[in-house]
Amino acid sequence: MAATKAPNPTDRHVGNRVRMRRKMLTMSQDKLGDALGVTFQQVQKYEKGANRIGASCLQQISHILQVPVAFFFEGAPTLHVSGYRAKGAPSPADISDFLATSEGLSLTKAFMRINQPKLRRRIIDLVKEIAGADDD
Repeated sequence: MAATKAPNPTDRHVGNRVRMRRKMLTMSQDKLGDALGVTFQQVQKYEKGANRIGASCLQQISHILQVPVAFFFEGAPTLHVSGYRAKGAPSPADISDFLATSEGLSLTKAFMRINQPKLRRRIIDLVKEIAGADDD
């Protein structure tokens, strides 16, 4: 049996961003696939990073999902990480990966509907206390 190759971190990140935006628009993989002229299985492979998304296809996806191409690379991992990163601080890629999950998206949508700044701050404080976080 041949070992399977792990997806490239950038391909995985771009796929996660495609999935996140697609879910934000409540669009199915079938609908995105139809708009691209590919199967939903191909969309799944793109979203997992198993198959790379070509430049022209990514541009088409950005049009369909109504975001600039740069959106898919925001927070993308870099090959050589330099500079200071606080101990225990999540990377932009970790945050993006969480936001691409159904839980992260649901939490973000619900939180954004809260219009009272004091209540939002209290919720943040509660979550930090539950998580045992003392930062910011």
